[in-house]
Amino acid sequence: MVLADHPVCAMGRLFFFSKVALAELRPFTLVLGRVGIAAVALNVIVIVRGHRMPGSLKTWGSFMAMGTLNNLIPFSLIFWGQTQIESGLASILNATTPLWAVLLAHFFTADEKLSLNRFSGVLFGLFGVVLIIGPEALRGLGLNFLAHVAIVGAALSYALAGIFGKRFKGTPPLVTAAGQVTSTAILMIPLVLLVDQPWTLSTPSLRTWGALIGLGRSRKIDVPSFIDFTVILVIFGMI
Repeated sequence: MVLADHPVCAMGRLFFFSKVALAELRPFTLVLGRVGIAAVALNVIVIVRGHRMPGSLKTWGSFMAMGTLNNLIPFSLIFWGQTQIESGLASILNATTPLWAVLLAHFFTADEKLSLNRFSGVLFGLFGVVLIIGPEALRGLGLNFLAHVAIVGAALSYALAGIFGKRFKGTPPLVTAAGQVTSTAILMIPLVLLVDQPWTLSTPSLRTWGALIGLGRSRKIDVPSFIDFTVILVIFGMI
């Protein structure tokens, strides 16, 4: 597989494109832009491929919950965090997703219990996260510390989404993806209007529109191996 096409690299591009777009857009507006573009594209693909979106309110409720865990919360936290810290550090902290996934899967799933090897890996990884944040930030409890917590919170939300998403087995992945980003876009509209007030912002430049399109194409990954996720994500986050 070509490195640039690796799903982890695609996640790394999230940090690059979002940093570019945040120069002109506020975090909630950027979230809406990303999921809005993705929602339009995915719904068109659903129709072209002959799928149908479900009409059940219960299913759409699940889509909204999934969209909240997999998009609304982590995107909002990551984009806000990037206004406070560098993209490289944000990409490293977001790489704690596999650590949270291993821990949460032990308590919330029946077939992914924590083994000694997994537990050792989690402890090692969490120790690394503490070293990344650094004792100075922990003592200061300043704005940068809050940004660190925000990015780690996004990783935790992604891990929860991975567990919650197991209920969509039997649903075409394309339909699930379209449902969750569409739900996220609907949920983001009132937040953007109330908080960001986008009509007060200047018209986005072509550079920002290009970053938005790039974000819309970036894929959220399933949890890969910890080393693969961390090393490649850090590389792309620092580009």
